[in-house]
Amino acid sequence: MLRQDSNDDTEDVSLFDADDEIPKRPKKSKIKHPIASFFHLFFRVSAVIVYLLCELFSNSYIACVVTIILLLSCDFWAVKNVTGRLMVGLRWWNQVDDDGKSHWVFEARKASAPRKKVTSEAESTIFWLGLISCPLLWVIFAFSALFSFKVKWLAVVILGVTLQGANLYGYIRCKVGSRKNLTSLATSYLGRQFLQQTVAKEEQTVS
Repeated sequence: MLRQDSNDDTEDVSLFDADDEIPKRPKKSKIKHPIASFFHLFFRVSAVIVYLLCELFSNSYIACVVTIILLLSCDFWAVKNVTGRLMVGLRWWNQVDDDGKSHWVFEARKASAPRKKVTSEAESTIFWLGLISCPLLWVIFAFSALFSFKVKWLAVVILGVTLQGANLYGYIRCKVGSRKNLTSLATSYLGRQFLQQTVAKEEQTVS
């Protein structure tokens, strides 16, 4: 089902509609896509390692920067186009319609729909752990470079924050939906909490 948020021109659509007719199967914890899982972590972890250790093994600032940028670029492409789709069934991209208007599209498998390829809990853990932890590291690196006056590294760490932060934001939107859905989810949660507390107080009063 297609849902469009008119506030920010984003769309949330189901991923792999053909899977709707396949019987539902229980989740498995094994890693079904070991190569995708490996490269999901390889490029981003390698970029962090090179940033931390490059000055110890090389005196060439240009070589270090080029290597880090290549690793970050490869990571952005792989996570955005491959590992998210294979490991957790999520995908996001930007498209331009016939009127020249840009739309951000966020895809996710329907939670209630039967799926042909089950989501591995192990792969999901690896995916989200790598997706969240590495951008946080680049944020720490950015503050460290700023406060230690390593201005020459600021462009690199800002690029790391931007590329990996973009993937993190995109996949969070895929996972939880648009901002409108986030507001509805928060409102619903607060309403349930208030109702539970009210019922509990009434039961205590009756008893």
